[in-house]
Amino acid sequence: MSTMTLTAEQHADRRRRIWAIVGSSSGNLVEWYDFYAYAFTALYFAHAFFPAGNQTTQLLQTAAVFAIGFLMRPIGGYIFGTIADRYGRKTSMVTSILMMCGGSLAIGLLPTHDTIGVAAPILLLLARMVQGLSVGGEYGTTATYMSEVSLPGKRGFYASFQYVTLIGGQLLASLVVLVVQLSMTDAELRAWGWRIPFLIGALCAIVALYLRMSLHETSSEKSRSQEGAGTLRNIFTHHLKPFLLVLGYTAGGSLIFYTFTTYMQKYLVNSAHMDHRTVNIVMSAVLFTYMIMQPPFGALSDRIGRRTQMRIFGLLATLCVVPLMYAIGGVTSPYMAYVLIVLALAIVSLYTSISGVVKAEMFPPEVRALSVGFAYAIANALFGGSAEYVALWFKDHGIESSFFWYVTILCGIAFFAAILMPDPKVKGYLHGHESDPD
Repeated sequence: MSTMTLTAEQHADRRRRIWAIVGSSSGNLVEWYDFYAYAFTALYFAHAFFPAGNQTTQLLQTAAVFAIGFLMRPIGGYIFGTIADRYGRKTSMVTSILMMCGGSLAIGLLPTHDTIGVAAPILLLLARMVQGLSVGGEYGTTATYMSEVSLPGKRGFYASFQYVTLIGGQLLASLVVLVVQLSMTDAELRAWGWRIPFLIGALCAIVALYLRMSLHETSSEKSRSQEGAGTLRNIFTHHLKPFLLVLGYTAGGSLIFYTFTTYMQKYLVNSAHMDHRTVNIVMSAVLFTYMIMQPPFGALSDRIGRRTQMRIFGLLATLCVVPLMYAIGGVTSPYMAYVLIVLALAIVSLYTSISGVVKAEMFPPEVRALSVGFAYAIANALFGGSAEYVALWFKDHGIESSFFWYVTILCGIAFFAAILMPDPKVKGYLHGHESDPD
């Protein structure tokens, strides 16, 4: 085979892998856009589904429905992880995006309480449960697929785009809602304008579905047909230690992620006493910066090794959460708030940029998606999804600083898990024949 032919084949393979990353990550962006669109528009549609009571009661009821979405994630992680390991990653990802599209379209078209009575909030709850299942299954399967399709030696860089699109989905939802807000009166938004972001999400999901339908399958018939493929029994019998390590990584990683992203908006208002408009501008700039930090940190792991990077994350997070939270809470300048939060998220990026591939490397292909997705969904629902509630509970009881130490303890657990992390050059299932650093 000539050098020219080999080079052409290498270029074709690279293009195929990049297209696969685009296709899988586009669906991830849509999934998270739809999930956050609910949170950003709840203020405008709460009265349409929960007419009884004051605005606070209505928002609490919509927040409860939002929380149900988090609680459905472990079930989604289990269902879609099983599908991915038994029937293929592509099948799981296509089914996931179809469910998210259906849930978003349903919310956008739902009749209100005035039209169908109590059936309206019930249908809203069911639609959110469908979305929760979809998002719960998205992480594990996408992380698995992106790690398997990435170029050897550049897995950290390519896998980082999972969080690029996750954060991008949140930013896109925020931007769409902002445009709708600027284009309509408050009365129009409450009457029907709140539906627009959900309908846009459904249309975007169709595009993502098209891209995912064109993806090639990364799992083999041999792995899918193995005895115990996609079963918890196999995981708990043969892979319990790495499963527990993933729980430890995710408990600390998800908690600190939600602390410095979603909860930080309320923290700046309640503790730093900044006005809402300023906080929205600061956090939009923060999230954009955080998004573009992911690929460089992913590439860093390809040079220094993912085990080393995870240990650095665990150590810095454990040492820096408390002083950073105190500093942000006492800040007066929005520019300084931006700098401090970006500094915190630079530490978090050591984890988020490689979180998917770190976990995927620890399991064989026949249980990889289920192991990653189910462990992530459990820890994320327990610690990530509850971050804002726990933080506000501590503040309400006059012991806000206790939340800082709570986050520190969980980051310490993530650090301990990183210490116990096996050498992927020796025991990593994606690295057996590669020269990636450990």
